[in-house]
Amino acid sequence: MSMPKGYKSRHGYATVASEHDGMDYRSIAEEMTASGDKMNHATARNIFIRAMHKIAQPLCEAYGYGTDTEVTHTAFDPRFQEGVVEIVQDIYSCDTSSEGEIDI
Repeated sequence: MSMPKGYKSRHGYATVASEHDGMDYRSIAEEMTASGDKMNHATARNIFIRAMHKIAQPLCEAYGYGTDTEVTHTAFDPRFQEGVVEIVQDIYSCDTSSEGEIDI
């Protein structure tokens, strides 16, 4: 008898290291442990998802999707996570520009 399949997200799974030369959860946990904060990969993932949840909450409420289930689904959605990564990268690239202005 084969093993039962786990939950499969409709839009796949996101990883921190996907396309943006980032670190995976295990590498993050190893870095944190090396710097003195004992952590495993599951804790790194939970902290990341909790941060995504905090970002998703006001956005979902602004668009009328304020239930906790809808916010949680949004926080876990890899498309949402990739969008947040792109926004953060844009912010950091603007901070390092010589002019200091944000192009809109």
